Amino acid sequence: MAARASWKGYLKLSLVSCPVKLFPATSASERITFNQLHKDTHNRINMKPVDPELGLVERSDLVKGYEYEDKQYVIIEESDLESVRIESSHTMNIEAFVDEGEVDPIYQDSPYYLAPDGAMAEETFAVLREAMRQSGKVAIARLVMTSRERVVTIGARENGMFVTTLRNPAEVRGTTEYFGNIPDAKPEKEMLELAEKLIEQKVKTFDPKDYEDRYEIALMAMIKEKLKGHKPIIAAAPERGNVINLMDALKASLGTAKPAAPSKAKGEPAKPATKKPTLKEAVEASKAVAGKTTTRKKA
Repeated sequence: MAARASWKGYLKLSLVSCPVKLFPATSASERITFNQLHKDTHNRINMKPVDPELGLVERSDLVKGYEYEDKQYVIIEESDLESVRIESSHTMNIEAFVDEGEVDPIYQDSPYYLAPDGAMAEETFAVLREAMRQSGKVAIARLVMTSRERVVTIGARENGMFVTTLRNPAEVRGTTEYFGNIPDAKPEKEMLELAEKLIEQKVKTFDPKDYEDRYEIALMAMIKEKLKGHKPIIAAAPERGNVINLMDALKASLGTAKPAAPSKAKGEPAKPATKKPTLKEAVEASKAVAGKTTTRKKA
């Protein structure tokens, strides 16, 4: 069954416009969810609206209210909402174009797919899509969804377009409260270079399939065992690692740490002390280890 459009209207750039439809790009239907049941009857609990004076009430008797003072409300009718019409109720009017990298990820909210609404719109849609693709820009526009106006970005994606709603600046908290007390200390050059080398060894092409939800998988395995009448296996909590010197940890991660000296029998001559590797030697050794790993993978 084809997905139902969340919004239909017009995509407009200056005097050029075409009918479009908007679809959610993500779905939470595959997530494991739980229902609330009574502990004895195992009947599913229904959440019903309750008035402090009247008790249970019908949902058909509910109206919208805006609290303008403490416990003081003004009633908002559906006709009131209908009367509030602005251009973005039915039109995504492109106001500007910006580089995609200029849009801070913290403002990005929900993703959507945008497609032409009907064969007559396909040519205009394709022209706007390819113009954005070749310019390397994303459009900034507005549209009204769920009774509020949202600022969105629009960009080319495959044969269609990708829309992301943006959070209102008032919704984004400043960083001072959280980062203000972090000292602006500069790390030691040697440790920084080792950390950068460690990053280089773990660079790969991102594939979301490599990062499945392990908790969700374990949760489903537990549910299947419960359905079979088995007791779930309780996994032991991972042990906390010992606190070690940061420099030693970086070198050990790169495979350049000095191995522990084997215990020697009595009378065995002492071996000369191993010289501590320099940073250059550590980096060269890490390159050699990475090269051998790559060779084994190819083989």
